[in-house]
Amino acid sequence: MNRGWISPRHAAVAVLSFGAIAIYVLNYPGSLEYDSLVQLVEGRTASYSNWHPPVMSFLLGLSDWLPGPPAIWYLAGLYFILFGALAALFWLRPRPSWAGVVAAGAILFLPQTFLSQATVWKDCLFADTVLAGFVAIGLAARRWHHTGLRLGWLLASALLLALAVLTRQNGVVVVPCAAATLGLIAGRRSNWRKGLSYGGSFFAAVAVIAFLSNAALQTRADDYPAKAEQFKVLELYDITGMVYADLDMPLTVLEKEAPKLAWLIRTEAVARWTPLLNDTLEVPRIVKVLEATPEPVMARQWRSLIYHYPLRYLQIRALYFRWVFLPPRVDLCHPYHVGDRGDPEDLQALGMHERINARDVMLWHVGDAMVSAGFYSHGIFALIGLGVLVLVLRRRRDGDLVIGGLIAASAAFTATFFVISIACDYRYLCLIDLSAMAGVVYAAADWRGLFGKAAKA
Repeated sequence: MNRGWISPRHAAVAVLSFGAIAIYVLNYPGSLEYDSLVQLVEGRTASYSNWHPPVMSFLLGLSDWLPGPPAIWYLAGLYFILFGALAALFWLRPRPSWAGVVAAGAILFLPQTFLSQATVWKDCLFADTVLAGFVAIGLAARRWHHTGLRLGWLLASALLLALAVLTRQNGVVVVPCAAATLGLIAGRRSNWRKGLSYGGSFFAAVAVIAFLSNAALQTRADDYPAKAEQFKVLELYDITGMVYADLDMPLTVLEKEAPKLAWLIRTEAVARWTPLLNDTLEVPRIVKVLEATPEPVMARQWRSLIYHYPLRYLQIRALYFRWVFLPPRVDLCHPYHVGDRGDPEDLQALGMHERINARDVMLWHVGDAMVSAGFYSHGIFALIGLGVLVLVLRRRRDGDLVIGGLIAASAAFTATFFVISIACDYRYLCLIDLSAMAGVVYAAADWRGLFGKAAKA
């Protein structure tokens, strides 16, 4: 029982609210980079290309329609989701401790919180909505006997996770983790059939919401086959990497049906290839020939190499994955961004100018210092998350299952990049960092239960 004039819960809300406002003011009006400027243009014109998630363009268009600089309302909503979810962690246990408040205050000083969240990146929106979606399941568990509150929190969770799926397609892997978490919580209260019913219904609800929302967004999308072109880019990157590793790698399909592309891969593409990113291959001559090559031809060549040289494919994919998960030089993987910079045509269309002011320069130096100090390390955060996972699985109460499910979802999402990674940008895996941070706050808020006798019960 809290005997003081203020409880840890109220203190956590105060600390996180003050931190959110301070971070918002520090970074006002937010930072836009190449992709987010493209999305803002699409949002302003209400015409989506599908090269980027249409939901991002929609949200930025909505923010742009409101008074003030384009992204301020979008970022305000983002901060509300993130810091609201972190504060709600203190309601997952009956009597949270002051240690959790200290942990919550400490994470405000991490660059993943005060710097990355101020950049309009879909990866931050994805990570924040996944965290909030899992926390909402935990709040539903805390109010399980109140039907209205239970269903309300589960609906909120379904909406948040559907938004996450719309933001990152490979993020769909987090939904089974959330459904399994809910199923375990429901099953403990009744039986395994009830657990399956809840988990299955929740999975279906998220799928339906995401499907209908995407269908609505597609009414404003153009007819350009962006997804097919994106697959061709991935296939080109893999094929070039395999040829780079073995210059004698046969390209039988391309040499027969697209000989010019086969020649370009063996010469210019191999010379430009790097495991850091595929952008070095996006030069006019290669792009022109790639666009003229039918996607089925590229797909057949890609599958043929994987079938005949699976170990070489896995070797190249492991190299890509290493750079996105444990990059040897994180400073080469765009760990942060400040200011407004992007395509001059997009800036002109928006009536904006490139922005790097004194505040941005200060934040840039802070970001550099954080990189040098090792704060940008998915590996360290993954180890922290693993430690939290071991602790919560020892006890397996409702809140523990929620945090465990969140960390498992982070691992599943990370694993997808073994197959799809085409760049090492640090922000892609910010869910690893955020889930570990949330796990530490939760563990600190309930450290007596997790480390004491209750953990053995």
